[in-house]
Amino acid sequence: MNIPTSSVTVLGECVADAFTDPALSSPVDLALRVLPGGGPANTAVALARLGTPTRFLARISNDVFGTLFRNRLSASGVDLSGSVAAPEPSTLAIADLDETRQATYSFFADGAADWQWTADELSDTVPGETVAVHTGSLALIRRPGGSHIEDYLAKAREHATVSIDPNVRPLLVPPAAYHQRLHHWCAVADILRLSEDDLSLLLPGASPEQACDTWHAAGARLVVITLGGRGALASLDGARVTVPAPTVDVIDTVGAGDAFTAGLLHRLTALGHLGGRLDALTLEGTTDACSFAARVAALTCSVPGADPPWAERLAARPAQNPGARGHIAST
Repeated sequence: MNIPTSSVTVLGECVADAFTDPALSSPVDLALRVLPGGGPANTAVALARLGTPTRFLARISNDVFGTLFRNRLSASGVDLSGSVAAPEPSTLAIADLDETRQATYSFFADGAADWQWTADELSDTVPGETVAVHTGSLALIRRPGGSHIEDYLAKAREHATVSIDPNVRPLLVPPAAYHQRLHHWCAVADILRLSEDDLSLLLPGASPEQACDTWHAAGARLVVITLGGRGALASLDGARVTVPAPTVDVIDTVGAGDAFTAGLLHRLTALGHLGGRLDALTLEGTTDACSFAARVAALTCSVPGADPPWAERLAARPAQNPGARGHIAST
């Protein structure tokens, strides 16, 4: 595989993910293990570990969690030179895993550093040679920072591919707020990646194919909907492909969607498709990139927490996909 030399910029939040530790808990106290997370931060870590030069723009608190975030990002090779040292506290999420190892979260986020972007802070971080800017999640929807990020994307789009993952968090922001902004985001985004759960909240009752057509009409050229253990549906201007998920023993699904996004952007960078409006991307290239992304996500599910694989681990583990099933959408 070609190793990308072009850089990708990721913009968004860091979140301290706290998991219960049964071994250290008792009926009268609860022990928590805190791991660094946050959708955009996870994506930046995964991209850098895969070998894509990655710049992360974030407002990272000076508290104890901020130190944890910086250590993880730096150890993974992420460039933090554009991030802001923020006086506000970090965002904290308490994660609860169900019997299928799916995580649900309780958030403590009011007044956190992640949402306080100013226009001046972002104007100082205009990317230079980056071929893509990826953002989304809470940083894009929460105010006051979200509106400034939208303005930043409009400027970045002049020379970079724009990728957005809404990552709907209904406990913090009503789905209606995402729905209200999504058509605007699609007008700016070249790539829209979201989960099946996101789809059910944004367009209740719509099939993945119907949703893809809706978001294509709004402006997004490549729409990818991840389907958990069933893989992912990708739609490029209405031409569709379904990519299966490799078989792994699932420990938990924390960070799997973020890892998929990183794998997708990494592979599209390696194939030379980023830096514009995806004009040269074909369904074959889409299938290649999504198959690679599915492998990255599967390996992330095979270990605890959002701990995406390094490039060496992917090279050592051959793909187990049985093949991709594609079709062309009718008009």
